[in-house]
Amino acid sequence: MELKPACVFDCFAQVNKVPRPSKKEERMIEFLQNYGRQLGLETLTDDCGNVLIRKSATPGMENRKTVILQSHMDMVCEKNRDVDFDFTKDAIQTEVDGEWMRAKGTTLGADDGIGVAIQMAILAADDIEHGPIECVFTRDEETGLTGAFAMQPGFMKGDMLLNLDSEDEGQIYVSCAGGVDTTAVFHCTQQPAPEGYFFFELKVNGLTGGHSGDDINKKRANANKVLARFLYNSMQKYDLHIADIQTGGLRNAIPREAIALCAVPMKDKENIRVDWNIFAADVEEEYSVTEPNVKFHLQSADAAATVIDRDTTRRLIIALQAVHNGVLAMCQDIDLVETSSNLASVRLQDGNKITVVTSQRSSVMSARRHMSNTIKAAFELAGAEVTVGEGYPGWKMNPKSEILRIAVDTYKELFNKEPRVLGIHAGLECGLFSEKYPGLDMISFGPTLRGVHSPDERLLIPTVQMVWDHILAILKKIPTKE
Repeated sequence: MELKPACVFDCFAQVNKVPRPSKKEERMIEFLQNYGRQLGLETLTDDCGNVLIRKSATPGMENRKTVILQSHMDMVCEKNRDVDFDFTKDAIQTEVDGEWMRAKGTTLGADDGIGVAIQMAILAADDIEHGPIECVFTRDEETGLTGAFAMQPGFMKGDMLLNLDSEDEGQIYVSCAGGVDTTAVFHCTQQPAPEGYFFFELKVNGLTGGHSGDDINKKRANANKVLARFLYNSMQKYDLHIADIQTGGLRNAIPREAIALCAVPMKDKENIRVDWNIFAADVEEEYSVTEPNVKFHLQSADAAATVIDRDTTRRLIIALQAVHNGVLAMCQDIDLVETSSNLASVRLQDGNKITVVTSQRSSVMSARRHMSNTIKAAFELAGAEVTVGEGYPGWKMNPKSEILRIAVDTYKELFNKEPRVLGIHAGLECGLFSEKYPGLDMISFGPTLRGVHSPDERLLIPTVQMVWDHILAILKKIPTKE
């Protein structure tokens, strides 16, 4: 399939050559700085590493309001276990599959690299009409909204902002959820492994995963919860020990894989295998529609030298079984998730602590606090040390938004259909911008992405042209300054 607009996909190819893991965006910052300077444009970088490139208006449009085009420069770095790839060094390898672009066994980085590419193409273009433009590239959006948190008022000068970090073409977002991380730590001791026990590795993989906000209502399985269910059942029947547990991944991704090294008395070896097979069949039936590729593995393992102490093992398993995961409440006025929680990862670290990371989201601040307290209480009852992060705010809809009216009108003119105006159950940097720039008029939109935050991430190619045409139409319609 031909990649159109070529100017955008050429820029996207350049972006994907630059390693840009969250919190390690130094090479991307340098790349963007050089890009702006090579174009002869004013290029600024704040103390955090956010980059801003200004482009003057085309002749006759100097008195229009200034539009900010904004995306984040970092990407979620997830890969399939059998793929040899170093996100700190290697270029993303892309391929076209029909109308979709994807990467070879890794995240594609279209979240939000395609937004970066659109901005780059607009900065380089000499054949489009626009008023004054600021292109802003924030860092570390995915693991803490660090760039947006650190940005000082006055860095951006514009009047209207187009956030290019949404994932459904034809949908314009005008509000978002706030979020917070809740982390539990179980301190444990290592004990000599019991003799005469069968050691085995349990693995759940092949799950769909996805974004822990946008996909949380799609009834996808959470690998951590699936594994916890089996461990809880087994603990009731057998003298179960855990030697290691490594599950899940990033806090904002629905876990696709969970692994634990366990042991039971040798006399229960066959029973545990039978239980696992029955359990696997039950879960496959439960998720027959949303998780057609789920895989369950139980294989013999060499005996470990030590295991986690019995008391911590019991408290951990009970907590993982009990803690809420998924949607808690839907919005009362629109069909949108209001409040949710994601059990993101469980990791034995340094042999003496088990860290459990969870993430809560809500468009209602009091409900977000309630959800976080619910998670905190469950872990506190299990004897864990619990910390709650600073969190980030939601973004409330502006019913008098001028940029929204322009975006809706131009969309209808271009495509002869109405766009959907929505809120999103995910964190957008607009929430933080609304605090630092209270008068800033904002919307968020972008081309269609699927499977974000997972190696299944893919970009629907034809929608990039649609978004490009839409942005150019919006830029032509920006009103003059009062």
